[in-house]
Amino acid sequence: MKKTILALAFMAVVMVSCGDKKVEGEPTVGTEIGEKIDTVAQKTEEVIDTTQAKEGEALEEDAEKLDEAGKELKEAAKK
Repeated sequence: MKKTILALAFMAVVMVSCGDKKVEGEPTVGTEIGEKIDTVAQKTEEVIDTTQAKEGEALEEDAEKLDEAGKELKEAAKK
C-alpha cells in the first residue's frame, strides 16, 4: 500500500515538473509526460507484482505453519 501511494506521488511530481519545461518552438511536453507516465506505470506494476508474489509466499508459509500446529493439537488431544 505504501509503495502504491509513493508511486502515485512520484507520478504527480513528474507531471508537475514536466509541465514547466515548455519552450517556444518546441512541441508540447505531452509526449514527454506520456513517456514518463508509462515508465512510472510500468515500474509501479513491477512493484505491485513483486509485492503480490511476496505476500503469496508469506501466506503459503503461514498456512504450512498452521497445518503443523493443527496436527500438533490433534496429537495432543489424543493423549
